[in-house]
Amino acid sequence: MKRTAILWTFLLCLSTARSQIVFADYSDPDVCEGTDGDYWLTASSFQCTPGLPILHSRDLLHWQHVNYAVERLLPVEHYDSIQHGCGVWAPSIRRHEDTYYIYWGDPDYGVFMVKTTDPRGKWETPVLVLPAKGVIDTCPLWDEDGRVYLVNAWANSRCGFNSILTVRELSADGTRVIGQPVMVYDGAVEGNHTIEGPKIYKHDGYYYILAPAGGVEQGWQLALRSKNVYGPYESKMVFNQDGIHQGGWVTDKFLCFQERGAYGRILHLLDVRWKDGWPMMQRSKHDHLKASAHEGYQWHANYQEHFGFKTQNGIRLYSYNTRSAFKNLWEIPNLYLKKFEGETFSDTLHLTVSAKADGGQSGFVVMGRDYCRFSVELSGEQFLLKQITCKDADKGQAEQSQTIGSIPAKKYGAGLRYNYTCNVSFVIHCQPGGLCSFAYSLDRKKYHAIPATFQAREGKWIGAKYGVFSIAPHGTVKGWVDFIFSRRDVPDSKHAGLCWLP
Repeated sequence: MKRTAILWTFLLCLSTARSQIVFADYSDPDVCEGTDGDYWLTASSFQCTPGLPILHSRDLLHWQHVNYAVERLLPVEHYDSIQHGCGVWAPSIRRHEDTYYIYWGDPDYGVFMVKTTDPRGKWETPVLVLPAKGVIDTCPLWDEDGRVYLVNAWANSRCGFNSILTVRELSADGTRVIGQPVMVYDGAVEGNHTIEGPKIYKHDGYYYILAPAGGVEQGWQLALRSKNVYGPYESKMVFNQDGIHQGGWVTDKFLCFQERGAYGRILHLLDVRWKDGWPMMQRSKHDHLKASAHEGYQWHANYQEHFGFKTQNGIRLYSYNTRSAFKNLWEIPNLYLKKFEGETFSDTLHLTVSAKADGGQSGFVVMGRDYCRFSVELSGEQFLLKQITCKDADKGQAEQSQTIGSIPAKKYGAGLRYNYTCNVSFVIHCQPGGLCSFAYSLDRKKYHAIPATFQAREGKWIGAKYGVFSIAPHGTVKGWVDFIFSRRDVPDSKHAGLCWLP
């Protein structure tokens, strides 16, 4: 029995790997064909900015991150503070008459749209198409007669119900609603609870809505079809393996995601084969790829200039003054973080820490609902290196701290106060399962292993991230940290729209 279970697990892992294309957190992906036979992809970015990552591919297998579509989320006054799990939910990307459109539903504010003629370049300012609460997972369809429709799901957490899909008409330019919503499918009636993430298409005279049901981790993929955009729709399960679902259909492929805990939602590519008028899906036959889109750093809220600035070779991140009742980093908006890049990876971050007041802290963090940070904290005329962990940060739990060493500080006059600085580098090594080990160096030559490992955990709707932080106690003078980009973090200068800082 035990050998059978082990063999089954091995075969399952092997099978899963066959359709996996990018082992990084691209939740709720959608894809469209470009003007040059290429492909463009976007995904949920929630509260992180810049948001709406733009990925490019020539073959649907290898993807490169080339841009973001939005710099700051609206309304600005709301997203300037940390709003975990809010913001951009399940966007759709479409090309119509050589213009690219992205629609998304913000569960608290409504349906937004942003567009461009060049996905690598500047995207226009987002337009609020529909002020609403609870409207999520939106997707447009330009019909042959010039009319435009929008399908969406509903968030129970905001409006008190879910598991239904509605369709309404938009203006010809796609900027406003001109029709009332019509319920076209009730998933609960057929046992397809939590139906969401709909994408709408027209094929051979039928309207097709592809949507997952059953929840993120154990759900399945449905197809709905009708001769009329408002229904009635008949339904069919077209794929049901390992919770792989929700995504975009292009040519004869379906690009979708699978929930993988601390790693977030990784990308898979399924084959689409038509059978009796239904787009049946199966795992692709390509070899497992270890490709990564190499997305850059994002802020945990809307970027504000007092967060920091670009420098010649990286950024300067200024300290965020904590509340007097500060408990943990879950409330800090200026965290500067990036996605995990594969099931196993290593990275090194080089920092120069500066502080003017005792208690000022800067350093390295692996962030999620649980987190681990290495804090370089000014104490007198030296820095203390501390390992600080927090379990259930999202529930307001307090941090646990231990000092693992001290670092000599350089001192120089800076007006009324002295400034204290030191150089420190941190290494993260991630093993399968999200188990992280660490080391640090004071000279970039000799590295000291840190004995304790940390089990990374996902954030709210996003995978674990890692990067830099800087905080100062309530009412004290701010410090800062200068972070030097590694070669893979330097933006491609050929793509002006690609920026880690607005």
